[in-house]
Amino acid sequence: MLRMTWVQPEDLLGHELRQAAQDGRSPAIVAAVAARWRAAGGPEAPDRSGASPAPVSRYLRTLAEDLLDELAELPSPLADAEPTELDRIRALCPDWPAPSAAPAAGAVPPAARLEAAWLGRAAGCLLGKPVEKLPLDGIRALARATGNWPLTTWFTARGLPAELAAAHPWNRRSAPTSLAENIDGMPEDDDLDFALLGLLLLRRHGRSFTTDDVARLWLDELPAGRLFTAERVAYRNLLSGVEPPRTARHRNPFREWIGALIRADVHGWTNPGDPGAAAAQAHRDAVLSHTGSGVHAAMFAAAVIAAAAGGGRDVHGCLRAGLAVVPPASRLARAVRHAVRLAREHAGDAAAFEPVVDALHAEHARYHWVHAVPNTALIAAALTHADGDFTGSVCRAVSGGWDTDSNGATAGGVAGLLAGSPEALPERWTAPLRNRLATTVAGFDGVGFDALGRTTAHLCSPGPRQDQARPARTVLETATS
Repeated sequence: MLRMTWVQPEDLLGHELRQAAQDGRSPAIVAAVAARWRAAGGPEAPDRSGASPAPVSRYLRTLAEDLLDELAELPSPLADAEPTELDRIRALCPDWPAPSAAPAAGAVPPAARLEAAWLGRAAGCLLGKPVEKLPLDGIRALARATGNWPLTTWFTARGLPAELAAAHPWNRRSAPTSLAENIDGMPEDDDLDFALLGLLLLRRHGRSFTTDDVARLWLDELPAGRLFTAERVAYRNLLSGVEPPRTARHRNPFREWIGALIRADVHGWTNPGDPGAAAAQAHRDAVLSHTGSGVHAAMFAAAVIAAAAGGGRDVHGCLRAGLAVVPPASRLARAVRHAVRLAREHAGDAAAFEPVVDALHAEHARYHWVHAVPNTALIAAALTHADGDFTGSVCRAVSGGWDTDSNGATAGGVAGLLAGSPEALPERWTAPLRNRLATTVAGFDGVGFDALGRTTAHLCSPGPRQDQARPARTVLETATS
């Protein structure tokens, strides 16, 4: 039986109830809605998957739709401190970075630095893929059993006791391509697909693209099966005639999850040294599918990356640039500040990061493991504790659990930029990638990271041309000719 993930109303309701509780919407009404759902026999939200195992009755599905709409009508007391609209966000940020002057030719990050960013993003993502969805104790047990704790290299099934493998099974889709003994190039992953899509977006529309342009690009280039959580709901909403930015709010309980953050790298790469512009660019992308903390996380990541792309080597300054574009009283800003403080209080080697992770998991236990708030906090903590070192950053980010591949990807992309060139990254991380990326994004399958670095550098140049007719392969040919 085919059970579509991330779109069934009966599976969405439990997540919306959790979201409503987190953003403080009328506790009494939310509790009454939850009681009504449970009294009718409605299931809880799936914890680790996107769909419950069995369908529900037509009555329960209709009830779920009605209750989703009822919850959506409830106002949140966090709205003033956590707006989604860019002008309101900027009004709350007293240290919003000043616009930079048009970059001189020398200010464009060299292709080698951007190649390192792509490689870092890929390696960090690949490190986290086999343990995605596993609980923290499972990740630690698997790594310890193979002599890889604190984490310093790829996960492996070699030497793993059978009982431990059964208790904490690898991610079934990723293990065949992401365990140390299986890696042969970078396999497809949405954390890289969205970065490729960002190149297409900027090539076709330039940096003045609109949210509608993002929507059209998704419909043109992305099969629905390659989208998850908030993006899949937004895509469904587009097909149902819902227009942006309402696509982010309509029956979308995942609108504060991590999806917009993983789309932010290209916006940072193409605004080197201009965190404010990068954040504004990421905002136009994010609001197609996200609101509140989901949008703030994307803006934070884009600003951090833009600061690093500008040639800075101080990861702590980059993180401060990220916080400057997030409303300071928001949950995300508070979580990042707390995470950075924890990382500083427990400074030391990789083993000293364990109490940081334990404290973060205790602090954010109420959130789903894909929510933007805890994952962004973990990324900030990992980068701080490792002082931007590549191996330290990706291993700490992945060892902290939650959305392991996405966290590894973002931390790796930032640390790759800080390293400055592919040669500065340890060979054990780059050699297995074989300069080859698999993807279903048209025209990019099998592309090399060196070509991606050149392509991205081309798009960083002042005033990149718009050419909506050019296919993806031509983007690469333009950049490499």
